[in-house]
Amino acid sequence: MGNSYAGQLKSARFEEALHNSIEASLRSSGGDPQPIFTQLYLEPEAYPGNMEDVKSKADMPLQGEEGHDPLNGHASNDPEELEDDDDSDSSSPPLPYLQTPAPDGSCTLDGFCQAGKDLRLVTIAAEPIEVPAGFELVGAKSPSIPEHILVCAVDRRFLPDENGKNALLGFSGNCVGCGEKGFRYFTEFSNHINLKLSTQPKKQKHLKYYLVKNSQGALCKGPLICWKDSKTRQFSSSALTSKPSSSSSLSSKENGGASGHSSSPFSLSDSPPTRMAQASSVFFGSQDLGRDCSFLKPLASTPSHKTLPIVPTALRVNGPTNGLGVDVHTSLLSPSQVSLVPQAQGYRTPDLGDSPVSSPMNSGPPKKRHRSWHPSALVPVPPTAVPVPAIRPIVNSPGSVLAVSSPQSLAAGVIQPQPVTAGETVIVPENLLNSSGVRPVILIGHGTLPYFYGSVGNIVVSPLLVSCYKSSQLTESNLETLGLHSNQMLSVEMMILLTLQYLARLASNQIPLREELEQIVLKAMLGCPGNPAISPSQLPWLARLEASVSGGSVQVVVTHNSLGEGISESLHSLSEGPQHQQHLPTYVVIICASKINGNEFCVLVLGKYQARALAEGMLTTNEFLKEISYELITGKVTVLASHFKTTSLGDNLDKQLVRYQRRRKGQVIQPYQGDVTENTNSQEPASMSPPPDSAELLNRIFQIYPAQLTVARSLLSQVCSIADSGTQNLDLGRFCKVDFLVLVPPSHILVHQTAQRIRQSGVLVDLGNEDTSTAHQKSEKYVVRLDADVHTKMEAFMKKVKQNPYTLFVLIHDNSHVDLTSALSGSVCHGELQGLADRVVNCQEVLDAMNLLVLQVSCFPYTLQTHQSRISIHNEIHWPSNNHLQREQPHNELVYFGLRDYSCSLQWGVASPILRCDDAFEKMVHTLLERHPHLHSMVIRSYLLIQQYTEAMMALTSSPSLRDHITPETLAMVEDLINAPSREGSQGRGHMLLVRVPSLQLAMLARERLEDVRDKLGLQLCFAVMLGSPASELSLSRNFINILRAWRGCENEEWVPHTYEDLEGLPCIIILTGKDPLGETFPRSLKYTDLRLIDSSYLTRTALEQEVGLACTYVSVDVVQESKTSTAPRESDGEKTTPTLNDGEELERPQSNGSAATRTSGSLVENGVSSSDLADSFQKPSTSTSQPECLVTSDVATLTEGFKQECDSLGSQLSSNPLKAPNAPRSNYSSSSSSSPSPSSSSTQRPSQSTQFGRVSKSSRVSPRTVILSRAAYNLLSGESGSQLSSFSLLPHADVSWSSPLRPLITQNLQGADQSLYYRQWTVARQHHADYEAPPVLHPRRLLLSGPPQVGKTGAYLQFLRILFRMLIRLLEVDVYDDDDEEDEEEETTDVTTPANTQWPDIEDIRKLPFDLNPRDPKFRKASPVYSDKMPKLFKVEFKKEGDNQTQGKRVTKSIRLSRFAAHNAFHHCEQCHLYSEAVPTTQLSECSLHAFSFCSSMLGEEVQLQFFIPKAKEQHFVFNHQGSHLESLRLPLVSTKAHDLLKSPIFTPTTGRQEHGLLNLFHAMEGATHLHILVVKQFEMPHYRKYWPNHILLVLPAMFNSAGVGAARFMIKELSYHNLELERNRQEEQGVKRQDVWPFIVMMDDSCVLWNTYQPTDGSEKSNGSSAIINVSLKAVLQHLESTPKIPLYAMCGVRKWSSSLAHKTPRNPFSRCHLHDFVLLNVDLTQNVQYDLNRYDCEEVDFNLRVNSSGLLLCRFNNFFLMKKHIPVGGNKDFVVKPKLVEIENKAPISPPQYVCAPDSEQTLLDAPAQFLLENFLQSCSHRLFPKAVQNRNNPVLSIDSYLSLSPEISVCYINSRPHSTNLNHQGLVFSGLLLYLCDSFVVSGLLKNFRFLKGATLCVICQDRSSLRQTIVRLELEDEWQFRLRDEFQTANCSEDRPLYFLTGRHV
Repeated sequence: MGNSYAGQLKSARFEEALHNSIEASLRSSGGDPQPIFTQLYLEPEAYPGNMEDVKSKADMPLQGEEGHDPLNGHASNDPEELEDDDDSDSSSPPLPYLQTPAPDGSCTLDGFCQAGKDLRLVTIAAEPIEVPAGFELVGAKSPSIPEHILVCAVDRRFLPDENGKNALLGFSGNCVGCGEKGFRYFTEFSNHINLKLSTQPKKQKHLKYYLVKNSQGALCKGPLICWKDSKTRQFSSSALTSKPSSSSSLSSKENGGASGHSSSPFSLSDSPPTRMAQASSVFFGSQDLGRDCSFLKPLASTPSHKTLPIVPTALRVNGPTNGLGVDVHTSLLSPSQVSLVPQAQGYRTPDLGDSPVSSPMNSGPPKKRHRSWHPSALVPVPPTAVPVPAIRPIVNSPGSVLAVSSPQSLAAGVIQPQPVTAGETVIVPENLLNSSGVRPVILIGHGTLPYFYGSVGNIVVSPLLVSCYKSSQLTESNLETLGLHSNQMLSVEMMILLTLQYLARLASNQIPLREELEQIVLKAMLGCPGNPAISPSQLPWLARLEASVSGGSVQVVVTHNSLGEGISESLHSLSEGPQHQQHLPTYVVIICASKINGNEFCVLVLGKYQARALAEGMLTTNEFLKEISYELITGKVTVLASHFKTTSLGDNLDKQLVRYQRRRKGQVIQPYQGDVTENTNSQEPASMSPPPDSAELLNRIFQIYPAQLTVARSLLSQVCSIADSGTQNLDLGRFCKVDFLVLVPPSHILVHQTAQRIRQSGVLVDLGNEDTSTAHQKSEKYVVRLDADVHTKMEAFMKKVKQNPYTLFVLIHDNSHVDLTSALSGSVCHGELQGLADRVVNCQEVLDAMNLLVLQVSCFPYTLQTHQSRISIHNEIHWPSNNHLQREQPHNELVYFGLRDYSCSLQWGVASPILRCDDAFEKMVHTLLERHPHLHSMVIRSYLLIQQYTEAMMALTSSPSLRDHITPETLAMVEDLINAPSREGSQGRGHMLLVRVPSLQLAMLARERLEDVRDKLGLQLCFAVMLGSPASELSLSRNFINILRAWRGCENEEWVPHTYEDLEGLPCIIILTGKDPLGETFPRSLKYTDLRLIDSSYLTRTALEQEVGLACTYVSVDVVQESKTSTAPRESDGEKTTPTLNDGEELERPQSNGSAATRTSGSLVENGVSSSDLADSFQKPSTSTSQPECLVTSDVATLTEGFKQECDSLGSQLSSNPLKAPNAPRSNYSSSSSSSPSPSSSSTQRPSQSTQFGRVSKSSRVSPRTVILSRAAYNLLSGESGSQLSSFSLLPHADVSWSSPLRPLITQNLQGADQSLYYRQWTVARQHHADYEAPPVLHPRRLLLSGPPQVGKTGAYLQFLRILFRMLIRLLEVDVYDDDDEEDEEEETTDVTTPANTQWPDIEDIRKLPFDLNPRDPKFRKASPVYSDKMPKLFKVEFKKEGDNQTQGKRVTKSIRLSRFAAHNAFHHCEQCHLYSEAVPTTQLSECSLHAFSFCSSMLGEEVQLQFFIPKAKEQHFVFNHQGSHLESLRLPLVSTKAHDLLKSPIFTPTTGRQEHGLLNLFHAMEGATHLHILVVKQFEMPHYRKYWPNHILLVLPAMFNSAGVGAARFMIKELSYHNLELERNRQEEQGVKRQDVWPFIVMMDDSCVLWNTYQPTDGSEKSNGSSAIINVSLKAVLQHLESTPKIPLYAMCGVRKWSSSLAHKTPRNPFSRCHLHDFVLLNVDLTQNVQYDLNRYDCEEVDFNLRVNSSGLLLCRFNNFFLMKKHIPVGGNKDFVVKPKLVEIENKAPISPPQYVCAPDSEQTLLDAPAQFLLENFLQSCSHRLFPKAVQNRNNPVLSIDSYLSLSPEISVCYINSRPHSTNLNHQGLVFSGLLLYLCDSFVVSGLLKNFRFLKGATLCVICQDRSSLRQTIVRLELEDEWQFRLRDEFQTANCSEDRPLYFLTGRHV
């Protein structure tokens, strides 16, 4: 693109005239350029041309050679420079392009090369220069010395020919100074000649002229080098961008962008363009523009069928000097050159008026828009013709209003506009602006507008309403959404009438809004489906009827030929002078009732206010700020300034001030004294401080409030859901650290503020990024401003991201709505770099980093929520809505008071509302606006505002007579500012007054003026006047700094305020400047926000709301409630504290409090710190001077820690009202802003305001700030109460546009996600928006946090970082049981002592050890102790009432960091083990083979069939028959086999209900070694386990065990293993292996075993206290150690100890013991062949089994040097079993308690749906004290239990006796039992056995059997009735129905 070369005709006369006109105007004293076109056309020979002196067009100096560019402070002689959007503001030097630094010692002087030789044309023009063959001398321009040309020698091949063609890409040049040759890159060459560029060096841009010799032989500037795109660039630069004065482009915000970005479709390099022009820009065809003529003419006289370029249609025509720099040989441009007909090539057609300010078309590479309002009659505007839209309906069907193709058709290619027939032309009268005082605005309607020539600078063409007439372009889906049909389209006639009706009802101070008219059109469509036809004859009559209701403000002009006729007529009547303007209509609706084209119409806006507001509203913020700069610099404001040199009474202002100053004789008004008449000598120390009692300590406690905690948790849960989505976009399991960087808009104050929040929150220490000592200094490095330095800082950050893959980085882009310009269209604009955020946040590195989350934070997120948004709507977190008034809140609770509350406050009915419009000020503004039509209204408003403040100060000190001339609002604010500090109780504290002045120049002027007046009036000690500019730090005079230091109790002499919050309590005026407010927080003492300069230029939702957002803060809830309920008008602000206040406190705010103690007390009390302790700790003065913030460090760290614990404890302790200290001291410092009344006003301004001052006070209310608005802003913010739309219906942001001409109305209730959905559907990003070319795939790791301004988002995201880190650590941590071991207290002293460091047991030693019968593990604390000789005589457990065990006390757990040897659950994913646990996509579940395995169980007495699911990869562990289909056995190794990596024992894990949470991933625990792991699952759970563990072997139990307990699983594992051992022995015996050589062990391991530990092998140097270090070991190491025990086959069971934190402090006395083993057991299935697990059991099955193994004479050995950690898993196991009634009809909701688990046989009691054994075990556990009353708390007389162990509750001891012959039993001689328990006893129990035992009198018996008959048989067989007495009513059964086979038991008493 841009390579279509065309010859360039020279237009010498035109250029010379233009040049001379500018030069003359700059040199003349008047300061206004002479009318150039008058010179050219009315006085044709005025400037006889000397061709030699004619500068080529692009060389025209805009301001004359010596002139200075108004913005850059240097002359801009050339449009190329002008295009580049000013490199800087007047106040800042150009930003350097990031070029390589010059070599050391080289010269860097402007105009010299690095060798130090002069290159300036003026100095070497006469010197002989050697030019090699083929080289040309050319002139380069350096931006740093614009007045000079630098001479260079360049190879001619790299320069273009005269047609702009044939230049080779690249560069070759020599330095003419030092003679260095062979520069091959222009970048290198530009460095050598010290061009010092602020943009990328390009030869096209910086090589400007050929240099030629003049007649004297001296070198001089010759013709311009004709670069390839110069024809288009010259056109656009002169026509559109000639600095602020040029005049033609009205390219809309759509094209210029909200921030004035250059949207040139040509990239400025040799590379092809990367972006197409936007929807509404139309490119040039190949037609060359002739340059010898005055204005554009029809094509008739041009040869051939070339088409002309389309010139911007919506012309901001108001340029003084060069109008359009296009000259064609014809006399005017006809519509034939302009066509909006879709081209065959399918390029993207212009989208007419996508916004109130969009332009239907735009000239060629659209550049900057034209700014400049035309001055007085001295400057007639050039009569250049400018084509205005030839918008021509192609098909005149009644339905189509505009035949413009829909914006969807976009493609690449250059538009070739097709000629259409010639149209009408209109000559714009001269002096229109001067004669009528109005620059008419033409609102495009429907039809072809004429071409304008003449003084085109006097009219403006606006596409504001054009989209309202484009309903024919609605897509089918949009129509459906709106509930419309295609037959409901409105006809043109209806559109005309609706427009008339709308305009007629607009008030005199309102302007038309696109959104309002669109809603009217939509309602009309929905309301009249028939669409009544209106005949051509009816239309004029109906139109006039509609207009008649307007009272003359709307007129209708009907013409019959063309619209031009009506426009021409109206303009001429307007120009005929004031006598015709007595009753000038506001709007003229011109209707052309043409027979050929149907009805066409447009609107001519003549109302002075409306025309100005519409024209100004078309400028982007950047443009109007430049416009203002231009007006100030060129002296256009002098007339206005001179008007304000006199006071309202007509006196000379300065003289009066000087007179008063002399009268004071150097006395200044003494602050804090109560009366401005009391003076003191100014020589007295300026460090006067407030009354001494006010000097006290200010503390900052950072707190997190419930809303912030909620938001932080929402962010966290969203991050988790990204991680859980299964898309592998975020793997939280791999991160063990969190780091972050906060990007903020380019504001120094915001950087300090954010760094301060980071410091106070303690987040750096919590994340472990800094230690306490460094965190304070280093917090600033975590905050980066988006300015020129951001790239180096981001590079360092991204380097860190790459180097630390296990750290999760969070890039927080705060206030992310501020600059969303795309990097490609970004530029330096009004002193600010643009497009940086896009470069940083959307760069590929950031997008691709898998360990980087991007969190965009914004109060106005609308621009991030377009159709092309990069953020998923699911990743948006919205601040919870403020329903604070719905719930009862204590009167001193603070609640957020935001934009909606301000709008609602208008219904409060108070006499002095907090949202106000200063009507007196508006009236003054209107008068001045009419007087100065050439100036931008903001300039006028600013000057008036300065005068108002000036005179208010004078009225209150020197000139009371001025009072009547000041608006009451201004007077009240200034009076409060001066007097508040001296009022009783204020202790010198005053209020802040914020005045918003967007233009930096105007703000500086205001600061200077107000400071000067203040000083002359002697008020310099009363209040400060400060400039709040984002680009600079705060500067404050020393006396005020001393006051602030005194209030803070700050010892540090160096301390200065860095943030606005540091100014808390200081009486001051802050003049806040800058394009946008950037999110700085203001102190509570801010009382007034003056937004009177914010007017109709702010017609987007973001622009308007962010200004009012400055006033949003937290206020006392009672202020809001009282105001809402008050019906009678209240005094002043509706906030008087007492009725007895004196007059001076008229506007006083309720007082407020907020001592440090008050603020923190509630939360601290909850944390166990009383507020009085806290207050004391804070009263100590700070002794630390090292901390610049003067923080008291004594207890802050512990406090913040406390708060953090509080907020992380899932909010349980967070009450909605954290204030619990009723007697806390109150503050007595009266201001809306005074410090906070409760913790809720946290240091982050309940969250956002971080500095609270503790004061003692009577009343503690914080009131909303008063906001004073312009009328335009007030109308929009008063919302539904006003007649106009609310601000929320406006276009959300200037960088986006509506995607459809009509859309549903957005309502105030649409918030959060709904609002986001709305904007995503109905708005699209404009071309310069960073999201314009966003990829279709949303970025998965990007989140958006939106919340209202100043609500506390910073605190929320810092808390999010903290809990994110905690969660990552929690993911790496696990809660393991940590109960104190009871062992060592009772550990036996035996004869056997094994050295502590022995690795393996000696079997003889083990045999000598006694077996410890009592299960000591804490998990059996609720079980019955087993009686042994060495039992303690006293119970440690208190007796529990029945049923208490339901609410068991929780076991103690401890959080332990997972080691690399941990077992994991299904949520763990990592690169190493994903093949182990996850199914490979290629392997289907079907690749598991299902095998049945049957064997005969002697115990069950039947054949059992088990199912195995064996994945293909695990088949090697099994033996199959020859066909490979039948499973024969599980392979077992030999006892003798030794191998380094071998694990011999198969591991069986019974598991239920824990397919996700069970720790079944043993990959890391086994160090990746091959092992055999079999999961034993119930049949109904098999599919779940297969899903989660596709690579595991599953052993599926028979269906009959579906409701069984863990005993059944253990029983089946052991039976299967023994059967398999026999099969393997048989198989291997055939291969010659001895039977006893086959490995007989299996491992039975629970699914909650997580870590294994051991004592660190000691080198003999055990720690002095006897403790040893415990280290993690792998499961593999533990198993290999156990398996290599000498004589291992002789052990029945081996196991390890359970871990507890106390173990670290004491090494075991014995490395081995004989005791109970459980949870993790190495079991010898051969030795234990005859001992079975009780398959019926649910609980204590391991104790029961161990007792039987031991009594069978087998060895159990525990290795005490190994410990097992068990994870607390709250789900699964058998914990989830809920006992419920069998019949669901029963409506009894009460839980069923254990006493109901049994009932009398055949009773009517509720039968339960639960297994009989489960009911029995639970009944015995809870209710045994009823069965065995004698045994309770009686350890000397235990209950005798034969052959089984059942838990009878911890109060009852059990003595276990085995009835088998030859078994080893406890010696019971002399033992008397208190009861007898016979549980399912078998034939080994005989009556003779029972006769060996003695029982207490009254001992009880319980016999449990399977059914009633066996119960009777047992009693008879054991002859129990001889010794025991039974009663019929003592028979019971478990409460099951008979098909569930209840268990029966009988109780009896010993006689």
